[in-house]
Amino acid sequence: MFCIYVKITMEKRENNNSYSHILKYTGLFGGVQGLNILIGLVRNKLVALILGPEGMGLVSLFNSTIKVVSDSTNFGIAMSAVKNISESIELGDEERLHHVIGTVRTWSLLTALLGMLLCMALSPWLSDWTFSWGDHTLHFVLLSPVIALLAVTGGEAAILKGGRHLKALAVVSVYNMIFALLCSVPLFYFFGQAGIVPSIFLMALMQCVLTIAYSYRLYRPSFSFSRQHFQEGEGMIRLGLAFVVAGIFGSGAEFVLRSYLNNVAGLDIVGLYNSGFVLTMTYTSMVFSSMEADYFPRLSGIRQLGGELNLTVNRQIEVSVLIISPMLVFFMVSLPVVLPFLFSREFLPMQGMMRLTLLAMYFRAVNLPMEYIALSRGDSRSFLFLEAAYYVMFLLLVILGWQRGGLTGTGGALLACTVANFLMVLVYVRWKYHFWLSGDVLTNTMVQVLLGLVACFFTFSLTGVTYWLMGAVMTLASLLFSIRILHARTHLWNSLKNRYFQRFRKK
Repeated sequence: MFCIYVKITMEKRENNNSYSHILKYTGLFGGVQGLNILIGLVRNKLVALILGPEGMGLVSLFNSTIKVVSDSTNFGIAMSAVKNISESIELGDEERLHHVIGTVRTWSLLTALLGMLLCMALSPWLSDWTFSWGDHTLHFVLLSPVIALLAVTGGEAAILKGGRHLKALAVVSVYNMIFALLCSVPLFYFFGQAGIVPSIFLMALMQCVLTIAYSYRLYRPSFSFSRQHFQEGEGMIRLGLAFVVAGIFGSGAEFVLRSYLNNVAGLDIVGLYNSGFVLTMTYTSMVFSSMEADYFPRLSGIRQLGGELNLTVNRQIEVSVLIISPMLVFFMVSLPVVLPFLFSREFLPMQGMMRLTLLAMYFRAVNLPMEYIALSRGDSRSFLFLEAAYYVMFLLLVILGWQRGGLTGTGGALLACTVANFLMVLVYVRWKYHFWLSGDVLTNTMVQVLLGLVACFFTFSLTGVTYWLMGAVMTLASLLFSIRILHARTHLWNSLKNRYFQRFRKK
């Protein structure tokens, strides 16, 4: 039995880093993320109609406070545990794997209890800090079990990611989205704002139950509170805390920036900047969402620096750039239609900022796979250094960009910051981990960046029919280039034809 397990593990290792595998799971999680966005739009629209702006604000405040408490008390286990589990999978040691899973579950349970008790204890202060009116202490006490549920869910999701059970993760995500829609809307309709707290709890409970159901079916329940388990979890906690601290850096930088813009420009500019930034990140997450679920576990399973690690990172970069590039050009060109559709014509002034921010996403597609190298090695200091350096640059450059060029200047600053971060990360990982970008990846990335730059220039300089004509040409050029390279790498058409004929024969 163990020999079969090792053989399967080795076969998976050979296939997991192929272009076809990367393309498959980028498409899978991209599709799930796209569905998430669509269901989220429908849900937000219905909730906005039922609760109005005040109710939406209340939901946002509760959710953001829960996120802060959860992120501060879960020790980053949802991220750091993936590395330990992936390493056990690659070693083919089933006994060690179940031992590591027991450690993860034990620490997840402890952080769940810690987070819940801390939320209860801090409820009066959370009410005062979050709201300037009324007493919401009881609401936060009732929401404290949500912190525990999120911690347990994070640990079990890490087990699924580390164990490479990606289809199970996708299924859980889809079911959770559908339940969130079917649960929250009726509660809000019948109970109004009184249904907000129950809906948040029920959604967290459903997500936890679904994740546990899949995880426990694959790996039997196991907990241990021995000293050995606590000691073995220390490395995982150190890496997780680095992830938490990096998140605090990011939240702090965003808070300072929004406060600055609010003081010097007003709430309308804050709203435009935030909408443009969030919309860009949400759109591109359709490609980037697969990195945490699929790429990071694969990278963590590679024990040594060198050829295999370089190959894995280069292939992830190449597929990410080729998939996201046509999407960026299309989105850049279609902003005059998309913004009034999603928001209103009052949001059109953020077009310039968004176009330049979309250009920055080319470099983000290269940066992210390289930044995961430090996490996959358990190198918390390098990860923190890179994150801290980025957020310092981000804050200084965006403030300078606003002073020099207004809202569009903030987009230019985001582009400059991302390019500078790309160069810094590239030099650092070359020095620290002996990683280098392959010639093919550099060439293909430069071609797509050039097409993006030309498209961006056209969107700033052209109007009318010429705008749409050249926009269509640039989108098509980027798409055809990506298809040609992906076809050469994956034999895309043959794979699609074989799959079609197999289904046809079954019928």
